[in-house]
Amino acid sequence: MILYRCFPWDREIRAEARGGALWFPRMLQGDGRHDNPLLYGCLYVSLSATASVVEQLARVVGRPLAASALRRFGLPLALAELELPDTDELVDLDDPQVLAREGLRPSGVATHERARTQADAAKLFERHPQAAGLRWWSIFESLWTNVTLFDRADPSLRLRDVRPLALTDDVVDEATALLGLRVEG
Repeated sequence: MILYRCFPWDREIRAEARGGALWFPRMLQGDGRHDNPLLYGCLYVSLSATASVVEQLARVVGRPLAASALRRFGLPLALAELELPDTDELVDLDDPQVLAREGLRPSGVATHERARTQADAAKLFERHPQAAGLRWWSIFESLWTNVTLFDRADPSLRLRDVRPLALTDDVVDEATALLGLRVEG
């Protein structure tokens, strides 16, 4: 399975090192949808390159998109292409049978109430010790599948490619169109 991650990229560090494409930032987590740093670290990725870029560019909605929006912490935003074996299990929170079996409702999966989504993720992490992560839908486009990878997926996760983003990239064009952003200049 091919997954995409948009993140601030330092070309000088290895993919597995702190800040790298395959680094699980456990010590920096706590506010994200499925964060539970006392149990696991996680990576938020998507089956869609556009979805991963939209997640990063959503913070500039309402302003013109400048090249500076493609930087975080002084580093260029990059798009990483990751590979997870198809045999790795993901708990599918878009499957009604899974939701029913786990006692979850779609509204609870999609809520912005982090205490709830984090508690649900912790229960799923513990109930499914073989699961590499969770599948769920994007709040920006329900047809996009996002994935929260638990750090136990690390041994089987591989980096296929990583590249810095530019305002002229097709994936950035698609993201700006979906978000209704106007490119500055």
